[in-house]
Amino acid sequence: MEKVDIGGVFIEADHIPGPPGPAPLVFLHEGLGSVAMWRDWPASLCAATGRAGWVVSRRGYGRSSPVADVRGAGRLRPDYMHREALEVLPPLLARLGVERPVLVGHSDGATIALIHAAHHPLTACVVMAPHVMVEDVSIRAIEQARQAWEAGELRPRLARYHDDVHGAFWQWNDVWLSPAFRGFDIRDECRAITAPLLAIQGLQDQYGTLAQIRDLQRAVPHARLLEVPGCGHSPHRDRPEVVNAAIVEFLAQAQEA
Repeated sequence: MEKVDIGGVFIEADHIPGPPGPAPLVFLHEGLGSVAMWRDWPASLCAATGRAGWVVSRRGYGRSSPVADVRGAGRLRPDYMHREALEVLPPLLARLGVERPVLVGHSDGATIALIHAAHHPLTACVVMAPHVMVEDVSIRAIEQARQAWEAGELRPRLARYHDDVHGAFWQWNDVWLSPAFRGFDIRDECRAITAPLLAIQGLQDQYGTLAQIRDLQRAVPHARLLEVPGCGHSPHRDRPEVVNAAIVEFLAQAQEA
């Protein structure tokens, strides 16, 4: 495990070794995720694809530097995913020595990957359960997460994965439930994506409907979609065999193109 210094902020980064040559996979986590919360799936996907990988925790998550006064002066703004994609990720990739990676993002991480792909060249982009706009179903699920936190059910589960579990939860929950965030929409911005793109979503995703990836394909006609039955918000955990096979095939075809 490494701590990468980005302007005085230390970002947790875990390297998965692989053969030289193919572009590495860079894994971007969900709203409450971290390096550890991916568990062993990144290593399994790197092995299946024959690629090295990097798994990182955003600031305030996992073992990365905390955000001070997360419910006050440090509160996330509605453009926080743009800031991650355009201000944090480019210098982080440079410090890791990664050029034109394959971004693999989940939920918030998928949205960050899409924004980055709209502005920077990539080898390919894989997004699972992305948020290209805000839906009522997403807000309801995030409200339920707040209720679970306040009831004391969620904090013990998350505390195993975050040094500052309070900050990790509230920076995500507060911004998503803020009125200013309801207008978040990157569908037009995604039209600039030229990299090969695979979008995956579970049919039982409690945080978003299939409109997320179908609208994404309208914006990016070359995008490939995978709608996974028997699967909720985390395809890589619910149906890893289906997801891995799809990504292996997608990257093989992208390499041939």
